[in-house]
Amino acid sequence: MLLTFDVGNTNILLGTYQGEQLTNHWRVSTYRERTADEFAILLKNLFQFEKLSFLDITGIAISSVVPQMQVALLEMTEKYFSMTPLLIGPGIKTGMPLRFDNPREVGADRIVNAVGAYSQYGGPAIVVDFGTATTFDLVSRDGEYLGGAIAPGIGISMEALFQRAAKLPRVELAPPPNVVGRNTVNSMQSGILYGFVGQVEGIVNRMQEEMTERARVIATGGLAPLIGKHSATVEVIDEFLTLEGLRLIYQRNLLK
Repeated sequence: MLLTFDVGNTNILLGTYQGEQLTNHWRVSTYRERTADEFAILLKNLFQFEKLSFLDITGIAISSVVPQMQVALLEMTEKYFSMTPLLIGPGIKTGMPLRFDNPREVGADRIVNAVGAYSQYGGPAIVVDFGTATTFDLVSRDGEYLGGAIAPGIGISMEALFQRAAKLPRVELAPPPNVVGRNTVNSMQSGILYGFVGQVEGIVNRMQEEMTERARVIATGGLAPLIGKHSATVEVIDEFLTLEGLRLIYQRNLLK
């Protein structure tokens, strides 16, 4: 059984695979001070709910955009699983050419998303990942990573609004009854939700204009279902695209 970690700045998405089947998944908060032993306790508790054991795990793959957490994760996997994980980074076989000025600058999560999207949906494809940052990544028909765009994420944008506008309350990110809000809460919900929908559609449409053929648009990340279903440009919502990309890259490196 393969254990996968997608470590983001806000959340960590974990999953287990039996062959090609995603059998379990969990989402926990990213806590940068978590030690190797604390990671093990967290995993043990999650595993117990599904009647899993550490002994069931035969491989581990990690994608991380938080460098300071990698040491604790590596220590944890070696101490409690007696194995060295596959850590996505330079030198790892992804099976996808990176047509980028400096390939080392591309975040591990963006590469993994691109690999997962091309395998699942073909190319050309645009992947929109709603994380701490909202990323837009373009994959060619031939399976090449072409680059993309990075915008402030929904969570940090909302937090900036609450901190800088003293009279505005914290609100739940939820669809308002109407676009035209008739109270402060609904007005804020409308501006946040449809503002980000507009951002997605604007960037995606401009990327489409630079293509010789239309690209399929896939949304992923924790907020993909909420934003994606309100966007006319998003065609597929796949919350676990990153985990699928991790599984594929792990398999490719087993065979190299």
